[in-house]
Amino acid sequence: MKWNKKFEYPPSVRSLIDNQRHYDIYGDKLPSVTTILQATIPEEKRQSLARWKQKVGDNEADRIRDDAAARGTIMHRIIEGYVTGDGHQDLSDMGQAAGLMAQTVFKQGLKGSMDEIWGSEITLYYPGLYAGATDLCGIYEGRESIIDFKQSNKPKRREWIEDYFVQLAAYAMAHNHVYDTKIQSGIILMCTKDNYFQKFVIKDAEFQRYMWKWLQRVDQYFVTMYSLKKGG
Repeated sequence: MKWNKKFEYPPSVRSLIDNQRHYDIYGDKLPSVTTILQATIPEEKRQSLARWKQKVGDNEADRIRDDAAARGTIMHRIIEGYVTGDGHQDLSDMGQAAGLMAQTVFKQGLKGSMDEIWGSEITLYYPGLYAGATDLCGIYEGRESIIDFKQSNKPKRREWIEDYFVQLAAYAMAHNHVYDTKIQSGIILMCTKDNYFQKFVIKDAEFQRYMWKWLQRVDQYFVTMYSLKKGG
């Protein structure tokens, strides 16, 4: 892997507006990609999540969510340390488990495949619409790509993680618009807490479909926000 810092990515400050995450980009407060996705979850998925919470109980659901979030944060930091060469260690029990996951993602998903790195943990934005932070971007297996790392409690089927693909498309659209790139490829590198690795790739026509899906979600979000403000 080699670095090519060919683009200047913006500084940003995260903030909450009406309890929703936003990014302050050059003074413009933009909703985050995850905020838009969470606000436009399809009703079927929302009901499925509600049934799961009812089954396991609110307290257990919160514990599972919080543990996964903490483990994912540590895993991301350790992978970033591999990528930048700075290194990162966490000697807690969760940190050691996350470290093994990070090592698996790096060895099986990045080493030998990531040809050129443009940025790691960078903020991307589409002026006037949205912003977000992606884990990695650059040349992956010969293609301009957006790469995100995910942790999971169990292996995933492709059809279960469509929002991850929509997220990749959102970041790519922002990068292409601001930096005049031609990103048409997205990669999810996932590892379970049991250290099972999965790699999901979307590209070309499929990637274009997810770009359209993202635009539909953006439109839905702003229509809803406008209706709420008008009603208030």
